[in-house]
Amino acid sequence: MRQVTTLKLLRRFMELLGSRLTKPANVYFTGGVTALLHGWRETTIDVDLSATTGEDGLLRQIPVIKEELKINVELASPSDFIPELPGWKDRSVFIASYGVVHFYHYDPYAQVLSKIERGHAQDVEDIKNFIQSGLVDPIKLIKLFQQIKSELYRYPAIDPDSFGRAVTEAISGIN
Repeated sequence: MRQVTTLKLLRRFMELLGSRLTKPANVYFTGGVTALLHGWRETTIDVDLSATTGEDGLLRQIPVIKEELKINVELASPSDFIPELPGWKDRSVFIASYGVVHFYHYDPYAQVLSKIERGHAQDVEDIKNFIQSGLVDPIKLIKLFQQIKSELYRYPAIDPDSFGRAVTEAISGIN
């Protein structure tokens, strides 16, 4: 049976992955992990991540470590839900390095836009936290949304006009 991921388990996951790889890799956390690391939540159901590496070792180690720690790990990123934002790597926030693995928060703007698009109850709280903490500037968020709007046709489940209204509503509801 899987357990929820705590900060302690997440740090252990990072340590183990970093200690087992021999080639450099960048790992980008998203969703609940970002909330956990910023102290907005005490646990998360799963560790959502994406990685940039040419090494199969990373993909081979993730399921092994997942089993050792009895946690859920998913390969997921905002670009699974919305078009990739230009410059997302540059806006990704460094967390730590363990061995040759560098861990980052996936671009906060991409995270917020994908959370707005999904619209789950927990996502609404996360959006507030991203904005209130200063990680996301509402004006820049709208500008980035405008940059991807023409690419939304690649995501047939998204209605661009509804998504645009949701972005405006999400930021107008933040005090």
